[in-house]
Amino acid sequence: MDFEQCFKDSQTLLMEGALGERLKREYGLPIDGPVAMADLIYHHSGKSALRKLWTEYLSIAEEYHLPFLATTPTRRANQSQVHSAGYHSILLYDNVALLKEIQRTANTPMFVGGLMGCKGDAYTGKDSLTSAEAHNFHAWQANTFAKAGADFLFAGIMPVLEEAKGMAMAMSDTGLPYIISFTIRQDGRLIDGTTIDSAIRSIDRHVNHRPLCYMTNCVHPDILSLALSHDFNRTVNVRSRFLGLQANASPLSYEELDGSQDLKCSDPISLAQSMYHVKRKFNLRILGGCCGTDGNYLREIAKTLTSSTKTM
Repeated sequence: MDFEQCFKDSQTLLMEGALGERLKREYGLPIDGPVAMADLIYHHSGKSALRKLWTEYLSIAEEYHLPFLATTPTRRANQSQVHSAGYHSILLYDNVALLKEIQRTANTPMFVGGLMGCKGDAYTGKDSLTSAEAHNFHAWQANTFAKAGADFLFAGIMPVLEEAKGMAMAMSDTGLPYIISFTIRQDGRLIDGTTIDSAIRSIDRHVNHRPLCYMTNCVHPDILSLALSHDFNRTVNVRSRFLGLQANASPLSYEELDGSQDLKCSDPISLAQSMYHVKRKFNLRILGGCCGTDGNYLREIAKTLTSSTKTM
């Protein structure tokens, strides 16, 4: 079964939990170089840690019989950053290959995503690109992932519509299924002020192949619930196209969390209950963890979502 068919057939898909925060805090690994986490695969301790985290998350998906989505740790590994760090396209190939190794051991459907990100700051929109610039800038990474055998493409925490639109165009050109994940606030808008509904409509109109769906990551489900509850986002368009969340464990804003020295987390049960409520209220289908989460959070999320499905 390919990713697109699995998405159509599945009520719930489990996405991975946090990587970066855990690599820093549990394993003491530096992730502040030009390509952030992407070159950890070339260090024994880094590759081992990544394998352990993904295997842990996969085992949870297997335990609860859920399809599992994992993405390469390459949000900062665009062509400019990759070359400035002295690497070439093989860096992306090797990241896909590691996840493909794990995929071959899976006892549940597992899909490997090529993770891409904005050129500038994902939380402020600083140094963002126009749609034309973004189409050209992100094409190299999108095409490389397609050649490397990624099952889908994933644009993480995109703060500005124009760059998200250009990235979507580059992703669309590959023919792979892809997902656009926005950076959103509780006011129901992207960082640049565009409403979620308007952003979806704009991107859908400007690409040859529409995203499989839209979602958000690095935000608490309670914030997402507020964002989607605004009248301008309570549309059939949003209801049918905005379908996922990788949740932070903390309900604090981006400004409060960005650069925090201490993790600020709600407990796993509370987060799982909030995930269940936002899933049920807004018909979400892709659920996973982001900052502050680990296997305990992801297991509680999977447990709560599958238990609630059986009782509905």
